[in-house]
Amino acid sequence: MTGTIDPVTDADLDAYVDDQLDVSRRIEVEAFLSARPEAAARVMSDLRMRDELRVALAGSGGMARPTTTDAARRLERGLARGRIFGVLQRAAAVAAFVAAGWLANGIVGPMSVTRVVASPQPPAYVDEAVRAHRTTLVRESMSSQAEAPNYNAGEIRAATAIVMPSLPNDWKVRDVQVYPSRFGPSVEMAVETKEMGLVSLFAIRPGTFDVVKPTVAPSGDISSAYFQIGEVAYAVVAQGEVRDLDRAAETLARTLY
Repeated sequence: MTGTIDPVTDADLDAYVDDQLDVSRRIEVEAFLSARPEAAARVMSDLRMRDELRVALAGSGGMARPTTTDAARRLERGLARGRIFGVLQRAAAVAAFVAAGWLANGIVGPMSVTRVVASPQPPAYVDEAVRAHRTTLVRESMSSQAEAPNYNAGEIRAATAIVMPSLPNDWKVRDVQVYPSRFGPSVEMAVETKEMGLVSLFAIRPGTFDVVKPTVAPSGDISSAYFQIGEVAYAVVAQGEVRDLDRAAETLARTLY
């Protein structure tokens, strides 16, 4: 069997863990790992923690309890901080959080969440998504700016290490651009939708490892809903008050699991 021509990178290992590789590339990655026990052990640890996270986020009947979700997010962030004491740290954090929750619930009853706590400021990459969307609107108004509707998710992943979600069947790609940002290359995709009109799907690697469920950002002349899975963050952006952006974001997020 001939050697692997395309070298296996960290992005390929991340995509392997996230089930984002085709069969031939998975075989190449597995051949790479079979000759590197330390890398294989690290990937197996990531696979186990990924499955633990999915189970925790699924919760009972598909809805995660707040304590379970928080513990799962702590587990996911542990991947980026090293693995030497990861298991012990996660177990201690979960136990302490659950015990504190039970104690507080028994003393003062169920705790309520204030509106300030429940509505945090959106992350910085949402501003990047809004700026990219405004640029797309400018391009739309200029006949001299040719659209680039040819969309190749594999090429985008290879060039930027950004895994794009699968689009609904009735979404039509009108333009795809790679823009610079403070975080590195970002992908801005202009999509025509039946229910929401022209929307932008924005993707970027913000430099943090996290799991953020689809969340609607404060809207004015621009509406947006953002989410993050692992090292890649996404935002669905539209002009004006647009309903169902959060539902669209949830649909896109599900295709990444």
